[in-house]
Amino acid sequence: MTEEIFETINSLTFGVWFLIGAALVFWMQAGFAMVEAGFTRAKNTGNILMKNLMDFCIGTCVFIPIGFGLLLGEDLMGFIGKPGFDIFTNYASFDWSNFVFNLVFCATTATIVSGAMAERTKFLSYCVYSAVISALIYPIEAHWIWGGGWLSQMGFHDFAGSTAIHMVGGVSALIGAYLLGPRIGKFVKDKAGKIVKVNAFPGHNLPLGCLGCFILWFGWYGFNGAAATSIEQLGSIFLTTTVAPAVATVVCMIFTWIKYGKPDVSMCLNASLAGLVAITAPCDVTDCFGAIVIGAVAGVLVVFGVWLLDYVLRVDDPVGAVAVHCMNGIWGTIAVGLFATTSAPGNDSVVGLFYGGGFTQLGIQLTGMVAVIAWTAVTITITFLAIKAIFGLRVTEEEEIVGLDTMEHGLPSAYSGFSIQDISMAMESVNENTDLGQTEYSAASKLQVDKAVPVVAQSGDIDANGVPIFNTGMHKITIIVKLARFDILKKALNDLGVTGMTVTQVMGCGIQKGAGEFYRGVEMDATLLPKVKVEVIVSKIPVETVIEAAKKALYTGHIGDGKIFVYNVLKVVKVRTGEEDYDALQDVE
Repeated sequence: MTEEIFETINSLTFGVWFLIGAALVFWMQAGFAMVEAGFTRAKNTGNILMKNLMDFCIGTCVFIPIGFGLLLGEDLMGFIGKPGFDIFTNYASFDWSNFVFNLVFCATTATIVSGAMAERTKFLSYCVYSAVISALIYPIEAHWIWGGGWLSQMGFHDFAGSTAIHMVGGVSALIGAYLLGPRIGKFVKDKAGKIVKVNAFPGHNLPLGCLGCFILWFGWYGFNGAAATSIEQLGSIFLTTTVAPAVATVVCMIFTWIKYGKPDVSMCLNASLAGLVAITAPCDVTDCFGAIVIGAVAGVLVVFGVWLLDYVLRVDDPVGAVAVHCMNGIWGTIAVGLFATTSAPGNDSVVGLFYGGGFTQLGIQLTGMVAVIAWTAVTITITFLAIKAIFGLRVTEEEEIVGLDTMEHGLPSAYSGFSIQDISMAMESVNENTDLGQTEYSAASKLQVDKAVPVVAQSGDIDANGVPIFNTGMHKITIIVKLARFDILKKALNDLGVTGMTVTQVMGCGIQKGAGEFYRGVEMDATLLPKVKVEVIVSKIPVETVIEAAKKALYTGHIGDGKIFVYNVLKVVKVRTGEEDYDALQDVE
């Protein structure tokens, strides 16, 4: 009787823990949202939050009628589960806990893809491919592994999803990012079209990204541990789930310190997640030593993965999703065949190569890995190509430059009340309403140039008191420039010898005012467009030379390319040295 009571208590305890684990995995959605938002630019934050919310909500809607049956329905020839509607027809005896548990895992697969395709994907297209992943792609391959399908019958081991979730999400992310193309300005090409430079787009909020990393690590204890069946097994899983990411982060810190001269913050955050992904498949069958080695490899592999995408594959992945999930999902799958040991509690059969098991388990793991990659690659490629043909995958150039918050959601900023803007090397698309008919500065007439980049004051002008504008020999030149032309202007001024400038991010609009947007059904004022105000003081360099260089840098053949103001400066004092006027300006020219 006592033994039966303990068995009942144990069953109830792990039943509750199973649901708590599911809740922890759901909480990981917040972590993914924070990491992705923090690692990208501020102008797309609202779009990213919306996507991370909707992939779970849309996933739920399609998992109810389609995904759950394909995943855990009666096995049909080892390939799919038999679709069913027991959730509607036989709710009283339905397996509610298992449904919720598998649903939150399904949503994780879809959210991985959004990070690699961030900042340039149509929101509608995202919703469609997220639904396809949750309804078909993930449930079918997960059935092979966890639903009694052919891989589980073969002996393939993936305890919590290095293969079924992370590798599938990572492969989908890689193919999606490749088909989508890089963000504007990510890769610089020469006249022959060869990529000569890779530009970095720093994340706008690393504290947010770090918070997301810690949320994910915390949630991973449920991700890996929820399916444990004993206290001993749960304790071992918690140990390996702690050791692997910790070692991965330390190894990454040392590696980037040596390679780049300083420890890289964002890469170390990626490394923590890489270690977690790598330990997900073998977390229940490996020991502490295995977790250390698995984590160490993951710490180097994530750095290699980021480099490989940037400099070899030329695929733009804003958050490192492919390096973290695809490459370390593959590594975690292989690691089962190398480091599995029967000394791990609850493991009586899976033994890896380095623990005397030979190549048997490794061969099974490689077979499963190749099969799942092939399934994912074919199905997600068909999905993306179909979406591209029907809806289009990518937003327009203008939408990408302005930001998806404004263009896709009518949200002026995710940080209302804060002055946060993005400056990039992005090139703006042609605006038909302001086209002057000539895009090349060298071929444009004086009238076209003056219309595109008007100068408010010229050398012969007289101020309100009748004093010539340029009589002091010192002049302040203020240039209003589009975000997309700022770096070109800065280089042009530096080439002239102007090294000192004051740069202010401002908002404004000319003859093309932004369209009014709605927030909670209330129409807002006309949207102001982000601009940059550049101020320089010159004395030795002729004003006309600066004006000419600025016009050439700003000109694209459209009204609103920029505006130049020239002011007379009566007095300049350098506080540090006491130098005045001409002498005070010599170190900024």
